[in-house]
Amino acid sequence: MKIRQVILFLFLIVVFSQLYLSSFRINFVIQFIVLFVMLLLNEFKISLKILSLLTPLFLIFTIGFLGFFGNHFEFIHLVKDITHFLKPILGLTLGYLFFQKIEFKAFVKTIILTGFFMALFHICLVLSNSKLSIENMNELRNDFGKDNFLECFSLLFLCFYAKFFDDKIFKKRIAHYIIFFTLLVSCILYFSRTMLAVVVLAVLTIYGYTKINSRNIKIFLGLVSIVGVLYIYLFSVKLDRNAKGLEAFLYKVKIAPEEMFKTKIDRENHKELWDHWRGYEAKRALKLMEENPLSYIVGTGFGSLIDLKFKAPLDQEGMRYISETHNGYIYIFYKTGIIGLILLLYFLSRFYRYTYFAYQFVPVFIGVIGLSFFFTTLTITGIYNTRDVIVLILGGLLVFSSRPNVFKQDS
Repeated sequence: MKIRQVILFLFLIVVFSQLYLSSFRINFVIQFIVLFVMLLLNEFKISLKILSLLTPLFLIFTIGFLGFFGNHFEFIHLVKDITHFLKPILGLTLGYLFFQKIEFKAFVKTIILTGFFMALFHICLVLSNSKLSIENMNELRNDFGKDNFLECFSLLFLCFYAKFFDDKIFKKRIAHYIIFFTLLVSCILYFSRTMLAVVVLAVLTIYGYTKINSRNIKIFLGLVSIVGVLYIYLFSVKLDRNAKGLEAFLYKVKIAPEEMFKTKIDRENHKELWDHWRGYEAKRALKLMEENPLSYIVGTGFGSLIDLKFKAPLDQEGMRYISETHNGYIYIFYKTGIIGLILLLYFLSRFYRYTYFAYQFVPVFIGVIGLSFFFTTLTITGIYNTRDVIVLILGGLLVFSSRPNVFKQDS
């Protein structure tokens, strides 16, 4: 079997298991074994550049042990945190190794076609549901997936490849449109606010609107005004939290800011609590940090838990203690303190800065991913999300960012 076929096979194993196997532990073991196999092949090298980029994540990982010492946390929670904090390091390294031995156009095609087959699978699952309708949006999301960012980036790659190259990724127009509409329909069927936000960020970045300059500041203020008008409208109409379909989606949009930032919540009011769950998690984490002022600097450490003060119905038995929050910034702050949080912001900003590099496919999309992580860290833990696959794409893009002639050769 040729080395490229081995790479593709291993890549598909990692991606499909990441998205369709619910067990993080199994996925971590699979990825660790795949990394070991690739290093054994002795044809892959980890460059100093990738090690330099990973340094902030290694430092965050190291800081996690500082808060651990002197405490008596359960071993299982310690291991869970260690693997969670190793996950983005492992994922970025794998993404970098997967695409070392292939051409740029093959990399783009691999991402697009993988997303296409996932989208096809997703649509088939949804169509097999006898209750298929927009009114059953929440049921569809719970049963068939709440998001898929590999499909999201597959769609973006497909749509904007031709903008950067005087070439088409697929020669046959019919193939292009079949893949496009399949990805588009599947992405819509996730009904994901986060995916929608990532697409908007991507389009703005591709057209140069996320660079900090006077023109973009004016445009940003204009967008803020438009969003403000939207929220004035949403708060002026009565939206039922138990509604279905479009009204349910608009209700989710309406409460999105409060869901993340509101911390003054009546725990006995279940309606208010679930509508602002992310804020409640953050509130409890920050409250516990007050008990040990040193935790503001180095965090509470690996193995530490957040006491919710009641058994939340997060599993069949209910959970009073959780180890992570939806808000990734609070999660990192709680575990590794302000030092870890600063390192994370520095790590993400390094990728955002690629938007200021040459206007080419690779640096632009690295910038897109950097901005996406800034946003998704706020809502779904970002690069530390256990189901994140964007990091694999980022690793691949970093391979080609160090090949100055790749665009001339492949375009």
